Amino acid sequence: MDAPRTTLQRRALGDFLRARRERLTPGALGLADTTRRRTPGLRREEVAHLAGLSTTWYTWLEQGRDVSVSPHGLARIAAALKLDRAARDYLFEVAGRRDPQPEPDPQEALPQTLAACVAAIGTPAYVLDRPWNARAWNDAAEKLFAGWLDAPAPNLLRFVFLAPQARALLPDWRDRARRVLAEFRADCAAHLEDSAVAHLLAELRRDSAEFAALWQLHGVTGREGGARSFAHPTLGLLSYDQTAFSVAGRPDLKLVMLTPA
Repeated sequence: MDAPRTTLQRRALGDFLRARRERLTPGALGLADTTRRRTPGLRREEVAHLAGLSTTWYTWLEQGRDVSVSPHGLARIAAALKLDRAARDYLFEVAGRRDPQPEPDPQEALPQTLAACVAAIGTPAYVLDRPWNARAWNDAAEKLFAGWLDAPAPNLLRFVFLAPQARALLPDWRDRARRVLAEFRADCAAHLEDSAVAHLLAELRRDSAEFAALWQLHGVTGREGGARSFAHPTLGLLSYDQTAFSVAGRPDLKLVMLTPA
């Protein structure tokens, strides 16, 4: 459920819309400009027309009044004002609404610079997408996660709950499995109907009784990182500190690094 907006948020939304409206010119949007304008930019009625909204409602929105605003109405305003991704994200954030526009396709190619950065990291590092498929990793990570990163289409949840190697690699497997699943639930809360996520969850509920039981507990926790230990079959007991980073411009990706403890 979307959170109610405060007076400060409503004013911030109105100020933002007015500032962006005043940046645009009619000619840039293919509108005829046959009248003299006292102020720069578009008129409110022009934005409302482009967005398919009433002028009165749009005016109230700019004035910071406590009026209802739907995600699809905001999406039409974003299109009318030619907002880029950062401005669009800000619009929905300050309006307290969830953007109905799909985020980047999880199968979209990784930025080449990201793959190069991962390869250059000297400690185990990997990139996960929304369903927690590994999309890039370095040699140190592949050496550590034998049975996962050397498998076809490696997915972290499939590895933890379905691969026998995971139970040997993770000395505290039950606690780690519970935490991994709680982190995944929190991470994908807004994308449970995404086809890739839904397919993965259905497969794991079918193939792992432990996954199915833990999923029913509805545990939720953030990815806080911290100490991680591994009982590697050839390297012995290894200890790391885990840190996760969001990837700028790709909210569907996260970079995970393990530094020796």
